[in-house]
Amino acid sequence: QVQLVESGGGLVQPGGSLRLSCAASGSIFSIYAMGWYRQAPGKQRELVAYITGGGSPHYADSVKGRFTISRDNVKNTVYLQMNSLKPEDTAVYYCHLETLGYWGQGTQVTVSS
Repeated sequence: QVQLVESGGGLVQPGGSLRLSCAASGSIFSIYAMGWYRQAPGKQRELVAYITGGGSPHYADSVKGRFTISRDNVKNTVYLQMNSLKPEDTAVYYCHLETLGYWGQGTQVTVSS
């Protein structure tokens, strides 16, 4: 059983920054890709970014140049650094252990003045 625990969400003004963290239990973390997804009210959950087990990042077009995904395989943690935040980035953000299909509980990000 794998548990994923997100943290770091909150309220931020447009143009601000937040750093999300997702801590995973278990020793298999480094093998699999990890993804960050988000779901805004009334919308489908969408992929924001993912990072392979080897550390190669991939981004949705909507966040390229603003968000950075990274991982620390010693700490079993994946991060999402979010800069230049926009109101349309408001959503619940979830981390996901790819292939095995585990989800975290989500953390709310609200971008508003």
